[in-house]
Amino acid sequence: MRLALFGAVVLAAAVVKLPTGRADLAAGRKLYENQCALCHGQTGEGGRGPVLTKPRLARAADDAALVRVIEHGISGTEMPGAHSMSERDIRQTAAYVRTLGRVAIKPVPGNAARGAELYRTKGGCAGCHDAGFTAPALQGVGSRRSAVYLREALLTPESAVPDGYLLVTAVPRSGGNVTGVRVNEDSFSIQVRDASGKVHSYWKSELAELRKQRGVSPMPSYRGTFSEDELTDVVAYLASLKDSE
Repeated sequence: MRLALFGAVVLAAAVVKLPTGRADLAAGRKLYENQCALCHGQTGEGGRGPVLTKPRLARAADDAALVRVIEHGISGTEMPGAHSMSERDIRQTAAYVRTLGRVAIKPVPGNAARGAELYRTKGGCAGCHDAGFTAPALQGVGSRRSAVYLREALLTPESAVPDGYLLVTAVPRSGGNVTGVRVNEDSFSIQVRDASGKVHSYWKSELAELRKQRGVSPMPSYRGTFSEDELTDVVAYLASLKDSE
């Protein structure tokens, strides 16, 4: 919509009105449980997807933004667009998601400062995650993952391999093998980043073998490394790493 203001043309922001009727919210809840709960949790408590039980969502500050996120997803993340939903379905789902923001947020137990120290020292996590070579960067992970998910990732890393993350071993016809994270790949070539951060580029025709370790994480389980109290503290630290809003 365009508005004329003192001879200038101003684009007015689109205003989205979400349904508030009981039937619409019930329909939105059913849609959410079928389409969204697998990642965000049955009651918005989070999991593979961000926690939704808060009054302000980082990527959806207003209702129009929330509708856009549900409809189109978020590029570069694991959030897909709801291409199978009608416009009414999307608005009903958005309306239900807004009700989740009225649920009280439970504080994450543990000592985050002590957890940060364990992360850097006993856990040896910083060498991989802070460098970002063979492990995903953790900035903002507390906004994207629930405390329950983070704890499970520390105990069983293979259950929490991010979408698009692939550990590969390239075996050239001449030269040494390289194991690392796939950076890019097409039909003819592949690029692999090793633990030192060096990127190796290969034509696939040059390789004797290309081993793709799907669902495999190079991160060890911390089940026998951290005590229960230490694990709680490390989770508290990771949960404190929020995106700036």
